[in-house]
Amino acid sequence: MPDPTMTLTESERDADLGLHQLKQLIGLVEYDASTDPFPVTGWDAIVFVVGNATQAAHYYQSVWGMELVAYSGPENGNRDHKAFVLKSGSIKFVLKGAVDPNSPLIAHHAKHGDGVVDIGLEVPDVDKCIAQAKRAGATVLAEPYEISDEFGTVRLAAIATYGETRHTLVQREIDGVRYAGPHVPGYLPRASSFVKREGAPKRLFQALDHVVGNVELGKMDDWVTFYNKVMGFVNMAEFVGDDIATDYSALMSKVVANGNHRVKFPLNEPAIAKKRSQIDEYLDFYAGPGAQHLALATNDILRTVDELRKEGVEFLDTPDAYYEDPELRARIGQVRVPVEELQKRKILVDRDEDGYLLQIFTKPLGDRPTVFFEVIERHGSLGFGKGNFKALFESIEREQDKRGNL
Repeated sequence: MPDPTMTLTESERDADLGLHQLKQLIGLVEYDASTDPFPVTGWDAIVFVVGNATQAAHYYQSVWGMELVAYSGPENGNRDHKAFVLKSGSIKFVLKGAVDPNSPLIAHHAKHGDGVVDIGLEVPDVDKCIAQAKRAGATVLAEPYEISDEFGTVRLAAIATYGETRHTLVQREIDGVRYAGPHVPGYLPRASSFVKREGAPKRLFQALDHVVGNVELGKMDDWVTFYNKVMGFVNMAEFVGDDIATDYSALMSKVVANGNHRVKFPLNEPAIAKKRSQIDEYLDFYAGPGAQHLALATNDILRTVDELRKEGVEFLDTPDAYYEDPELRARIGQVRVPVEELQKRKILVDRDEDGYLLQIFTKPLGDRPTVFFEVIERHGSLGFGKGNFKALFESIEREQDKRGNL
């Protein structure tokens, strides 16, 4: 009998992703789901609160190549806010912006700015997950409940995680019947009048690799334990000390993942150093813990970066010395493109015992120096670019210094 954890999810099938491609894109691995107390099928939707959802939805279509698939707003009875659902491959973003002057989204945005409020997870059994969460002492924000419309029924619940971030748990199949709507009840199908540039690729990224959370000093291990005990996540990696420090700033990081590694959460906390780290800066400007960056998986990082640059996306710079370092050249060996092509685009490369990866990081996406994106292309590597940390953090420090926050 095939391992159900190694079958494609509905969103992956919709995106025409193959299992072999998915293993490469996000490092999917086999595991025994029968002993999992909190089974997670995969990502559901990442929900952002933004200052202007109408404009943000256009930005993610025109710049990031996403497709508008659903909408909720005053036109269909939602008087509180507008919400646009965008897709790229198996990734779904929901962008929410307040309409009602008394909407709670206004206070959230005033405090945090644009950012992720909800990291939604699809699960096969909401009630089983909530029962486990309660046993392990998690804060349940919403008990299991059902909502329905003409497309069917979805069962939902929610638990609290770091800061004001939550995990909404979404069960899309009930009694063998899968919900057929574009998102969840309350959202209607919606297409955009936006027309892509001639020659633009169908999409720029195919899957979500990981979401990084920044937490306060001394809290990282607490949240690692939360994901271990509450959700049965396993520890994938740990980065401390010189691995993750420069001459001026430092941080500590641990990575937890669900059993098949579809869902991965690196968790960062600041460490004491001569100057303030990127984590300190984030915590200051986001006014607390939150999701720092999302890693978008692509199978052609060169084209993705070229297309994003054409649309004005700004990436962190990497000095030429990084690419000319003989130690780096020796360590990474042969990769699918000449290092000179990576250098031209400022793409970082790292190799571990399983393979290699290519990665690049944007500058902050909004006005505050908080949320940004990583673009990643994996070739066997299950890591997070440990060999690039020093170069990356030095690049971030240069940007922090320009902002006066180092």
